[in-house]
Amino acid sequence: MPRPRTVPSDHAAFADLPVRHVTLEAGVRAAVHLAGTLSRQRLPVVCIPGYQRNMSDFTAFAAHFRRLDEGAWPVVLLDLPGRGRADNRRRLEDYNSLTDARDLAAILAALGIERAVLLGQGHGGQVAMAFAAAHPLLVAGTVLLDAGPVTDPRGLVRLRHNFEHIEALRGAKAVSTGFRRILGGDYPGLPEAQLDALIGRSHYLDKRGRALPLYDPRLLAALAEINFDDVLVAQWPLFDALTCAPLMLLRTQLTDQLRRETFEEMARRRPDATALTIAGQGSPALFDQHEEIEAVADFVTGIGRRLLGRAA
Repeated sequence: MPRPRTVPSDHAAFADLPVRHVTLEAGVRAAVHLAGTLSRQRLPVVCIPGYQRNMSDFTAFAAHFRRLDEGAWPVVLLDLPGRGRADNRRRLEDYNSLTDARDLAAILAALGIERAVLLGQGHGGQVAMAFAAAHPLLVAGTVLLDAGPVTDPRGLVRLRHNFEHIEALRGAKAVSTGFRRILGGDYPGLPEAQLDALIGRSHYLDKRGRALPLYDPRLLAALAEINFDDVLVAQWPLFDALTCAPLMLLRTQLTDQLRRETFEEMARRRPDATALTIAGQGSPALFDQHEEIEAVADFVTGIGRRLLGRAA
């Protein structure tokens, strides 16, 4: 049986993101939020969060797109199984980019989406690459954000250590202080109130003041054997699958998920791609600045004009 997840119904990070559920293989459900209106006149943007992340990371991005085209431009936000308001997977070994890519295909089919621009952050970018390899005709364009064919093991180890530390703390004050220390390094200069709001994108506090994850804890357990100096297998053939459509490459300046040299090699292999760095942030990107959102909007609408022959 699928493993339903418990998320407070009044969780602030999800307040503006109502969802419908899409049933996948073995009865496991993904959660989907649709902003705007699906139609053949506009290419939908499908946002795929990072490894243990959920759709709340794209809240500001979706809000900006709602202002395009009188609020009609379609943006699809996802919680893949094991994250956010989706069910947990039955088996630990099913947490991988290939399974997530198959689920993405099922979600798009359920929504009646025949072609889309994929925006993948971190692990979500690897899902986008695997999806493009299997379904190139469904991909109108791809935006990779802190994502590529080589994951930096330092980021995975830091993720595991940080959240193991946070989830061992007791009391709202201790949890808040711990999170501020961690997030302050990724978002220097961000006010404490905004850092506190970011806590709700990955955890919620129970009545005993414990930080409970908005993801299946087995996702962190799967990282247990990864060490700082590991050399992870490069997946350049999957990156090459993205030649099926236009490509945009984004990297946050302070990320520990995607090395600068990998990002530069990606840009070298795809000289036609738009490559930008988001200054002063780590992973996941806040996506709350006009400049980077406008750059993605221009990329998406440009593809729309070429493919659909309309002024976007």
